[in-house]
Amino acid sequence: MTPAALEIQDLTCGYGEAMVLRGVGLRIEPGSITAMLGKNGMGKSTVLKSVMGYLPKRGGKISLFGRDITSLAAHKVAKHGVAYAPQEQALFPELSIRDNLRLGLFTDADFEPGFASVVQHFPFLADRRAQLAGTLSGGEQKMLLIARALMSRPQLILIDEITEGLQPSVVTRLAAALKAERDNNGTAMLIIEQNVDFALQVADRYTVLKRGEIAAQGVASAGDAQEIIHRHLRV
Repeated sequence: MTPAALEIQDLTCGYGEAMVLRGVGLRIEPGSITAMLGKNGMGKSTVLKSVMGYLPKRGGKISLFGRDITSLAAHKVAKHGVAYAPQEQALFPELSIRDNLRLGLFTDADFEPGFASVVQHFPFLADRRAQLAGTLSGGEQKMLLIARALMSRPQLILIDEITEGLQPSVVTRLAAALKAERDNNGTAMLIIEQNVDFALQVADRYTVLKRGEIAAQGVASAGDAQEIIHRHLRV
C-alpha cells in the first residue's frame, strides 16, 4: 500500500492537564484534500498544531509519507514538506508582501519560481510585492497567507478556517487555487472549516470532529455528506 501523505493514529493530546484529542485517527492520501469540520472548541485546530509539532503528544503516532514525525519539532516538520496556514493572524503587517512570502521559503533562490507559481492564483500580487501586508484588505491578507504556504511547493498543507469572514468572490478564488494545487501539483491538504459548502466543494473526503473524537467521515461528493455533517453540527 502506498504510504499516506498524512496518517494520524490514535492521537491523544491537550494543553497542560486538559485533554482535547482522544484517540483521533485520520488518513489523507497523496494528492487529496480532506476537510475537517466541527463546532468551535471541538479540537480541530489542536489537530493541526499537533501535526506541526507545536504540542506534545500524550499518545499515538503521526506519519508523513511513511516517515514518523510524532516527536519532531515544528521547524523539522516544515523541512519535511509541510506548510501551515493558521487561523490566527500570522502575517507580519509591517513587512512587505515580498518579505512575507519569503518567510515561506528556506532559501532566497526559491523565491522567483515560487512567486511565479502563486501569482497564477493571485494576480494582484504581481505588481504589489513592495506593498506592506498590513495595508491589504482582509480578503487579500487571506490570499497572501495561502500564497505564502504555497511558495515552497509543499507536499502537505494544513489550513485553519481560511474562509472565515470573507466575501464570496474571495472564497471562490481560494477554492480555485487549492483545487488547482491538488490537481496540478499533487499537493495533499487538511483543511479545517466551518463553511460546509466550501469544504465539500474543495475536498475529496470529509471528517467531523466532536469533543475531541472523530464522529463521522466519508466521501465529500456523496449525496448524504452535507446532511450527515449538519446533523453533527446541530447536536
